[in-house]
Amino acid sequence: MQIVSGRLDRPTIHFEAPPSDQVAPEMERYVDWFNTTGPGGATPRPALTRAGLGHLYFESIHPFEDGNGRLGRALAEKSLAQNIGQPSLISLAFTIEKERKAYYDQLEFHQKTLDVTGWLVWFAEIVLKAQQVTLDRVGFFISKAQFYDRHRGQFNERQDKAISRIFREGPAGFKGGLSADNYLKITGTSRATATRDLQDLVEKGALKRTGERRHTRYWLNLGEARAE
Repeated sequence: MQIVSGRLDRPTIHFEAPPSDQVAPEMERYVDWFNTTGPGGATPRPALTRAGLGHLYFESIHPFEDGNGRLGRALAEKSLAQNIGQPSLISLAFTIEKERKAYYDQLEFHQKTLDVTGWLVWFAEIVLKAQQVTLDRVGFFISKAQFYDRHRGQFNERQDKAISRIFREGPAGFKGGLSADNYLKITGTSRATATRDLQDLVEKGALKRTGERRHTRYWLNLGEARAE
């Protein structure tokens, strides 16, 4: 099995998996390596080293036609959890997906060399990013719960719909902020009503406003509510 791109007559081969008759014995060796390098194994490895090597090792075997990346990331998270003795609770798969191009570039390069130092450095940095992403997301959900506690019963149906839509964008919110046009599309209301709704949300401390006129943008205010 090959991963290729480019013209059909002059394809670029990014990766070539072992022949199918070698996959089963390679996977047997992989499982043996995974078990012996874990905690309590014959040759235990440090957490990040084992998870990083295990992921690269599995992806190089590429035992399935589809789903190898997802399963490989799951194995990396399992490896980390085994080494620290509890669920890792990090957004590793989510973070790798955000770094998709760099991830595939790193895989392609290090599957062609026996020097995996660069891969382990990159993988360790991704794990650290994943930890921070998890902390940010947990903090965001806590702030979301506190936000709704502060503003319970204060929003009309249109405002509630718009606020819910902003929260669905996650910690980063709307790219570039919520505009009046965004509000119109979300709620289907008139421009005059949208203006009143948005001003009301600002006065209640639910949104913060930046810019002027057509450059006006609105952002969730996840801090403390304004004093009356």
